[in-house]
Amino acid sequence: MKHRFSTSVLQVALALSFAGISIANPVIAEEINMTASTKTQVSALLKSIETGDAKPVAFINANKYIQHNLAVGDGLAGFGAVLQALPKGSAKVNTVRVIQDGNFVVAHTDYNFFGPKVGFDIFRFENGLIVEHWDNLQETAGPNPSGRTMLDGASVPVDLDKTASNKALVQAFVEDILVNGKMDKLAGYFDGDNYLQHNPHIGDGLSGLGKALGELAKAGISLKYDRIHKVLGEGNLVLVVSEGHFGANHSSFYDLFRVQNGKIAEHWDTIETIPARSDWKNNNGKFGF
Repeated sequence: MKHRFSTSVLQVALALSFAGISIANPVIAEEINMTASTKTQVSALLKSIETGDAKPVAFINANKYIQHNLAVGDGLAGFGAVLQALPKGSAKVNTVRVIQDGNFVVAHTDYNFFGPKVGFDIFRFENGLIVEHWDNLQETAGPNPSGRTMLDGASVPVDLDKTASNKALVQAFVEDILVNGKMDKLAGYFDGDNYLQHNPHIGDGLSGLGKALGELAKAGISLKYDRIHKVLGEGNLVLVVSEGHFGANHSSFYDLFRVQNGKIAEHWDTIETIPARSDWKNNNGKFGF
């Protein structure tokens, strides 16, 4: 029986070959469920970093893959080069939560490649294929003073009918408190001190947050959010992508919030230093939504 290859599948195979990755059987489209949900596709693509399975790469548009990880080259060739650089069998990938907002899918993942990391990945789909990628990675640390890790806690979005109102609430919180410093409004976003914290350096509750901010101030370290770039959410889980400074470092902030009964109830985050322009491996920028 002769196999019929789509142009995109051939281009995927060729791109990986140019990156030095061998595909034993390039009949990719016939071996993977291209009708799987976008969430499932993203999880499979990320898991392929661990398994070395080339088939999920068929979920990427070979003609258009815009990369915003500034340490990775653009297109499929850049993605392939990263996979090639990994020592065989060294990578571990465990995606803990996935949310979808329109054409965007967000994954929150426990990684071990070139060392343990926690990351948020955002993928944009167009005509059923992945065409753009953003991420924010931080070295794994913790547990925090309350015993929580950077990834444990609620993982499945609920209250799907409240997505819009929850996104508006979280965006207002980040704008009021983190960008504009209107601390007089802080308490109104929370149910007393009931606030679960997963930042590896901060304990639960507003009391834990206040203590951590006070310690930063004593050490002369500033934390400043300058602007919001994107807000994505599904149900009670809302991710905010922001730009600012942590100490002297130009930084990217990814903050995931869980909302309960109209109040912020839980928080996860990653902070990544944005490299100098001279060190970028693509010209797409860290944000560019």
